[in-house]
Amino acid sequence: MSQEKNAAVGKPMDRVDGRLKVTGAARYSAEFEVPDLVHAVLVMSTIAKGRIRQIDTQAAERAPGVLAVITHLNAPKLNFDKPEQRAIIDPKVGQHFPVLQSDTIYFNSQPIAVVVADTLERAQYAASLVQVRYEEQTPTTTVEAAMAQAFPPTESSQGGRHADVVRGNPDAVASAEVRVEGSYTIPIEHHNPMEPHATIAIWQGDKLTLYDKTQWVYNTRKHVALTFGMPEENVRVISPFVGGGFGSGLRSWPHVTVAAIAARQVGRPVKLVLTRQQMYTSVGFRPYTVQRVALGASKSGKLSAIVHEATAGTSMYEEYTEATLDATRILYACPNLVTRYRLVRLNTNTPTFMRGPGEISGVYALECCLDELAYTLKLDPLELRMRNYAEVNPEDGLPWSSKFLKECYQVGAEKFGWSRRKLEARSMRDGRYLVGMGMATATYPMNRLRAVAKARLLADGTAVVQSAGSDIGTGTYVIMTQIAADALGLPPERVRFELGDTDFPYSPVQGGSMLTASLGSAVQAACLAVREQALSLASTQPNSLLSNVKANEVGVEDGRLFLKQDASKGESYIDILKRANRDYIETEKDSEPGDEKQRFSIHSFGAHFAEVHIDPEFGLVSVSRVVSVCDIGRVINTKTASSQVSGAVVGGIGKALMEYTQMDARNGRFVNANFGEYHVPVNADVTAIETYFVGEPDLKANPLGARGVGEVGIVGVSAAIANAIFHATGKRIRDLPITPDKLL
Repeated sequence: MSQEKNAAVGKPMDRVDGRLKVTGAARYSAEFEVPDLVHAVLVMSTIAKGRIRQIDTQAAERAPGVLAVITHLNAPKLNFDKPEQRAIIDPKVGQHFPVLQSDTIYFNSQPIAVVVADTLERAQYAASLVQVRYEEQTPTTTVEAAMAQAFPPTESSQGGRHADVVRGNPDAVASAEVRVEGSYTIPIEHHNPMEPHATIAIWQGDKLTLYDKTQWVYNTRKHVALTFGMPEENVRVISPFVGGGFGSGLRSWPHVTVAAIAARQVGRPVKLVLTRQQMYTSVGFRPYTVQRVALGASKSGKLSAIVHEATAGTSMYEEYTEATLDATRILYACPNLVTRYRLVRLNTNTPTFMRGPGEISGVYALECCLDELAYTLKLDPLELRMRNYAEVNPEDGLPWSSKFLKECYQVGAEKFGWSRRKLEARSMRDGRYLVGMGMATATYPMNRLRAVAKARLLADGTAVVQSAGSDIGTGTYVIMTQIAADALGLPPERVRFELGDTDFPYSPVQGGSMLTASLGSAVQAACLAVREQALSLASTQPNSLLSNVKANEVGVEDGRLFLKQDASKGESYIDILKRANRDYIETEKDSEPGDEKQRFSIHSFGAHFAEVHIDPEFGLVSVSRVVSVCDIGRVINTKTASSQVSGAVVGGIGKALMEYTQMDARNGRFVNANFGEYHVPVNADVTAIETYFVGEPDLKANPLGARGVGEVGIVGVSAAIANAIFHATGKRIRDLPITPDKLL
């Protein structure tokens, strides 16, 4: 990266798309103006398992303004893709939900029909007229009820991970000097982004354009093309702005397919917007997970054995798995370890990635159990973690590409005031309130996928950079602008970054904390290549001050190439292109991961410290302070990175204290599928959050030296809060969320 004094990378630069958003100029998927647009409304099943015996659409079809009512009886037969054809992020075992393809009911509120009308209100009314008779069967709706049928998922559904992993002696816990054990449950949780999922589908002959809320336009294109049996190049997906995702937009969900079906059937553009209630069953969720953790240690606090087992729910038609146990295998030095992962099939839709998928659940259980071990040993929880610090990856022996977790602990403890904490539970008060302090470790792997970027330098000295990535509020627009500006030696205001369109070069998913490392490396490569093109042009121009110079002899700043030894000798991009009679120069560059993951273990790390105040009479918990310290390699934008961690902490507060989706186990219906009853944190729930970064650029990980921050900021937060609650009350609540009734 540029080391010039005016470098953009590393600065707290404002979002370049911020003004568009606050003035309403940013267009989200449901807001594009399309001529001749009509509206689609889904009809959902009212049972969780069985078959449709009869579906009567006559009244709906006769309703004013109705153009079509589509069910499994008249929908086109589609080519649901084979597992080996799917995107890397989709489940590899099972079948995509075959929407409108049969009379089979897999889960409650499954889409079974779609009504298309000239207005939204008419479509909604007509949808209420569809009458359905079912042949109902008894559903399986809870993990506990299906535990006897739990099975180890296939390796292909886990990205090559084994369901069972054994390191050392599998029975070592039994012979440990000190043992602790606990069972922990993670409830179903839903993403609840501000923007509901929506799709506008437009057919023009055999070509399809989709305005879709998605975190990966290329994945949506691939899925839709395969489903309809058409070339991928005939599908264009556009998604320039996404109003929050948290993982809900990583896959292409059934409503996207339904919108395309409806648009083809009526011969007009169709808009389909999910209601807030439909967001609970039409896209995925964090799966209900039951975990057992057993730890063995010496009396001095050295871990001798870890056993971590997890059982999670999946749907009847796909195997969705998570990396629940991955962090356990790498976080602490321990010679003996056993992890076991199981699934149970339930009558729900398929779960999906939700911020920190797997790691957030597994680390919660591990870090809470480690806290229990610390109390059993009468040892400071932070000291216990330091005594078991892993200098290399315990799973494979690889060295860390970069690891500043000790510094996370040290800085966090200092900023938080950990030394003021008393060891005994229920030993600190603030007037009538019980006060507790807790902490937990965080980690998340750095993954990197192939990405492509195009950079174009224009004759007016500005640049346009394109790639099909997404910005779900994470700051992709500004981060890529900063990277491009430094590589080109331009002020950021003279760079425009464009994304969210399959007409742009390929980009991987905006998820898993991987986009900055993946796409940023491609943007950097493309911009450096354009800069070299400009120098090459100048060096061959006889009247240029840069003729016959080498690249390593030239610096760049403010759109001007100059000799490092004599900055007065140089040429602006404008002059170089004008002399060459060129309107622009451009190039497209790939950036692919190399063998770095075979040589190093690459992870982001962090430490979260939480303080709670608890009203002992009512069991009300207030998170009064959180200090989060993260090691993420190079910080591209200190403002957006800090914002990411702050938002993640808010999500962790929600997970710890309030978020869970309630199901009526008799019929598989989510009963709190609304913001009135599914509680998420609001301003009153969030007080002081402090964020800090330690470490240095991790150039062993990728050319940028950057690792992800979105997930490591939330992993461990709920554990830190749970541990603080125990410290305040002496009550160990292992089942999330920790609500007042559990404390009283």
